[in-house]
Amino acid sequence: MTTSAASEPRGGLPRLTSGTLLASVFACFVAQIGLSIPAVINGYINKDLGTTSTQLTWVSDAFLVPVTLFELTFGVVGDLFGRKRLLATGAGLVVVGGLIAFLTPSGGVGVLLTGQVIAGVGAAAIFPTSVAMIAAGTHTVRERAHSISIWAAALTAGGFMSPVIGGVLARIHHSGSPEASWRYAFLAMAILAALSLATTVTLAQNSSAPQGRSLDWPGQITIAVALFALLYAVIQGAEDGWGSLTVIGGFVIAVVFLVLFVLVEQRVDKPLLQLDLFANRMFTISAVVTVLGMFAYLGTAYDTSIRLSAIQEYTPLKTSIGFVLLNIMGVILFPVSSRMLQRFNPGWVLAGGMALIGIGDLVLAAIPATNLSIAAVAVPLLVVGAGFKTAVTAITVVAVNSVPTQKAGMASGATSMLRDFGLTLGPAIIGAIALTNAADAIASKVASSPSLGSALQQFNASSKVPPPVKGAVNSGPLGANAIPNPPNPLKDTAFHALSHAYSIGYLVCGIAALVAAAIAAVMIGGRQHEHAFVAAPEPELVVD
Repeated sequence: MTTSAASEPRGGLPRLTSGTLLASVFACFVAQIGLSIPAVINGYINKDLGTTSTQLTWVSDAFLVPVTLFELTFGVVGDLFGRKRLLATGAGLVVVGGLIAFLTPSGGVGVLLTGQVIAGVGAAAIFPTSVAMIAAGTHTVRERAHSISIWAAALTAGGFMSPVIGGVLARIHHSGSPEASWRYAFLAMAILAALSLATTVTLAQNSSAPQGRSLDWPGQITIAVALFALLYAVIQGAEDGWGSLTVIGGFVIAVVFLVLFVLVEQRVDKPLLQLDLFANRMFTISAVVTVLGMFAYLGTAYDTSIRLSAIQEYTPLKTSIGFVLLNIMGVILFPVSSRMLQRFNPGWVLAGGMALIGIGDLVLAAIPATNLSIAAVAVPLLVVGAGFKTAVTAITVVAVNSVPTQKAGMASGATSMLRDFGLTLGPAIIGAIALTNAADAIASKVASSPSLGSALQQFNASSKVPPPVKGAVNSGPLGANAIPNPPNPLKDTAFHALSHAYSIGYLVCGIAALVAAAIAAVMIGGRQHEHAFVAAPEPELVVD
């Protein structure tokens, strides 16, 4: 292991090469595509595989859960064994996961979820490693803000390219029926991941920071169990019932193992997460704001996905327009966000981004799904996207700048875990709130209308779909177009119930984002603090 003299700007510190930046940004782009893939094809997956509403939520969260569970450990692995190797391994896992999802057989929900889990593990390696590679080679506020802004632009670019890819491929490849064409989106993801792997192997420069780092298996196990139990309880609550033993048990296990994680991290010599990071005021406040803001953002994206594809039954290509609107501002604002972070208190930048997300969500909540025009939601989606771009860049800069460079892997891993924990909570909580609300509304309508109840009994006796009161939220208007005879008596009731329920979802996201904005403004933006990051006392080790 040698230090690259050719890439040292000063003091033995390695400089970020263009190849390393390209590899990091490309890998992040691919991982974000994987995260966003289900957005425009949820409706087709639902119709083709016959998923329940909870299974449809798991299609998104099967990718996000391993990202959340393993990012901290992958931050350590990269520091110990080399970030280039880990970035390449992550891309390889996304290739495998995408191919498995592409080969999903009819009715094979489990196969699709398996592919999503494997790809999610790959993304868990990519997200913190890509940030750590950038942080290892940037040594001034200006160059780090600029490089991380490029990284954040790739994040948002992946967010809007993924729906476009899915929409276009769904239109071209029907494979006998339009509903089956969703598989090609996962094939495209696998191909892009293979290109990312090749880019990393050929162009990236390796780096590591093993000082004070070691694998902390007790910490990894306890935090993984805690987070998985929490997410499982939230997702299953809408289907199993919030008072069920499995759901209550999930919440109890989450609390117990979170306490165990804190106790373990206080006692081990080289913890997975140094809890004293949270003694840093900027890092702690940014952590809280990260979870709230990212929950609001992906909750908005998931809400939009269900509204457009499942409730309003847009085609994937038309649904992709909504996600282009949601993400395009990330690319447009790339040069602006970098300069803002250099000129202004990052707390105000962060607060402004969160406020934009909240304002956009409140407007979306006021627009019912009965308004079928995509133009109706265009402006608020652009506002939410602008807020996300502004906020995600500020979050990453604030968190990574608040620690010494040799701890950049740990800080980026913790920040990525918190960001993606918030993202994972988005579909889980919004899905649970909306589905519970819609099912209750439909049940109440049936109970109050004897004629509707009678028609429903006849429909259940002649239909192969699940009983509509329990399965009313499975596919928007109950798959009415796919079952013309007999007509589904709950079509209109379900449509309006779902429209109202997902409007509540937007409202919840908006409130969360505005709370995050207030916290950032008061706790970070409202006080003086250093803009410069903490200098590293020791140089990073780089392998040519």
